[in-house]
Amino acid sequence: MQITIIGACLAMMAALAALVYRTRLGTAMRATAQNQQVAGLMGIDINRVIASTFVIGAALGAVAGVLFGTYYGVAQYTMGSILGLKAFCAAVLGGIGNIPGAMLGGVVLGLVEALGAGYIGDFTDLCQYAWLARFIGDCEGGGHFILFGSNYQDVFAFIVLILVLVLRPQGLLGERVGDRA
Repeated sequence: MQITIIGACLAMMAALAALVYRTRLGTAMRATAQNQQVAGLMGIDINRVIASTFVIGAALGAVAGVLFGTYYGVAQYTMGSILGLKAFCAAVLGGIGNIPGAMLGGVVLGLVEALGAGYIGDFTDLCQYAWLARFIGDCEGGGHFILFGSNYQDVFAFIVLILVLVLRPQGLLGERVGDRA
């Protein structure tokens, strides 16, 4: 099942990249994203491009929801809220407006969350710190007092978002752009 999901995601990402970088609609999308007025003056139907973009985004979101629901065996109306926030974090991490950057941001964010969830319990076991262990009764006899468990994995996405916004606002693959006149 996981291989099917990865294959479907790779196919969708390749199709989206091909659409955006190799078709007239993709050229129109990029032109509209740069400057709507100039794109309209060049003969691009801006309303059609914007509508097409929303349809494509909704279709990708629907396929992602079906894949998610199929894998976890549950579907509810709130299941996309945290995933949408993580997708936004991945897009910011990779660079807004950069499709390969968003893909890279998603992979990096997934790795950070997985590694963070796996190791946070080890780092926050207060019994391994001798100066703290003497104040905690649960540490006697080789016990553990874990401050944060793996249920805090979602926090890592937002920590990464804050760090990227502070240290590198354009993202990993984004470019600095000047202000418009």
